[in-house]
Amino acid sequence: MARGDAPQDSYHLVGISFFILGLGTLLPWNFFITAIPYFQGRLAGANTTTGALDTNHTGLADTFNFNNWVTLLSQLPLLLFTLLNSLLYQCIPEMVRILGSLLVILLLFALTAALVKVDMSPGPFFSITMASVWFINSFCAVLQGSLFGQLGTMPSTYSTLFLSGQGLAGIFAALAMLMSMASGVDAQTSALGYFITPCVGIFVSIVCYLSLPHLEFARYYLAKKPSQAQGQELETKAELLQSDEKNGIPNSPQKVALTLDLDAEKDPELEPQEPQKPEKPSVFIVFQKIWLTALCLVLVFTVTLSVFPAITAMVTSSTSPGKWSRFFNPICCFLLFNIMDWVGRSLTSYFLWPDEDSRLLPLLVCLRVLFVPLFMLCHVPERSRLPILFPQDAYFITFMLLFAVSNGYLMSLTMCLAPRQVLPHEREVAGTLMTFFLALGLSCGAAFSFLFKALL
Repeated sequence: MARGDAPQDSYHLVGISFFILGLGTLLPWNFFITAIPYFQGRLAGANTTTGALDTNHTGLADTFNFNNWVTLLSQLPLLLFTLLNSLLYQCIPEMVRILGSLLVILLLFALTAALVKVDMSPGPFFSITMASVWFINSFCAVLQGSLFGQLGTMPSTYSTLFLSGQGLAGIFAALAMLMSMASGVDAQTSALGYFITPCVGIFVSIVCYLSLPHLEFARYYLAKKPSQAQGQELETKAELLQSDEKNGIPNSPQKVALTLDLDAEKDPELEPQEPQKPEKPSVFIVFQKIWLTALCLVLVFTVTLSVFPAITAMVTSSTSPGKWSRFFNPICCFLLFNIMDWVGRSLTSYFLWPDEDSRLLPLLVCLRVLFVPLFMLCHVPERSRLPILFPQDAYFITFMLLFAVSNGYLMSLTMCLAPRQVLPHEREVAGTLMTFFLALGLSCGAAFSFLFKALL
């Protein structure tokens, strides 16, 4: 925490900077999945730049399985860098990781925006877009991990502000989509404006990061040597998730994977001055204690990523063409999911039910599997196998409400319960294991989306 001789954060500039940096780290993932109709429009026909933001495209676009690939190639880098982050962070200086990642993300998003004006056949366009998705999310994984490392030297309030910015990224992307659609301009100009928005957001994030060394408050904390900040870093990292949940801030899958393991690093009984640490416990012994909670976490993300956005983005309104049908999917799929997911996470600030000893948690997690067939039987016009059993819009909206709330609540609940199942000195290993299984669940869900898409 801030010491008595610490300078003040004048005009809260450092807090605002970290809030914007948090927003910038998750803009890429959210802007790509929210713009699925645009990409499907580009892939639906050769040599066209007129893909619209507000039209669901099927048929030829489905041959590319764009929804599935964009989800899988967004999550695999997270799994990869979860395994490699320790080696990477030791070899590359912090400023190079952060500033370099931001610049690469900006350039790749600028390329995505420029492609709006470029005539290109579907095949090359798909390849370029998938390569951009992979590299953007790879650098986002490095960026987030590096920024959380910096936040370890700051008061925990700034970690909360950073997480607040990340939590708003999904809602911000959905609102940007709606504003582009409602602007009244042609489809190409609308798409160009949409993709320029995250470019501006990333540029502002770069400016905020470069401004930190010029702010006395930031210099005071960021200039600390690792040995001086170690005790405070562990305390701040351990408070990241708890502070986030108490303030009702939504976590994205990517953010959770990069913060969950930090919760395990702090032993409440261990003073910073304590020179010795308990012997590192056996991974197998810790896994025996948390295996059920870890499995629940894997299943929560597997179910969520297997249908969102791969299946849910294909659902259209059953009403006649009009304004509601144009705005149906951006509102009822993306905006509704992000808002209700935030509500679900906020509930853990008031109660944790069921507790770690109850068998109701696995039951509730398993019940979420029902959402897979429910969404697959909603109004997806182009299908060859399954019938449409829930054609009305009200069905999809109801399913999405329950789906998003349960995702946020059960995800947050499992992360809260896991540290309670191990001894204090075992939390570091438990956190590492939970991080791996969380990333594994995201990748498994993205992989299963191909199967469920094929079953339609």
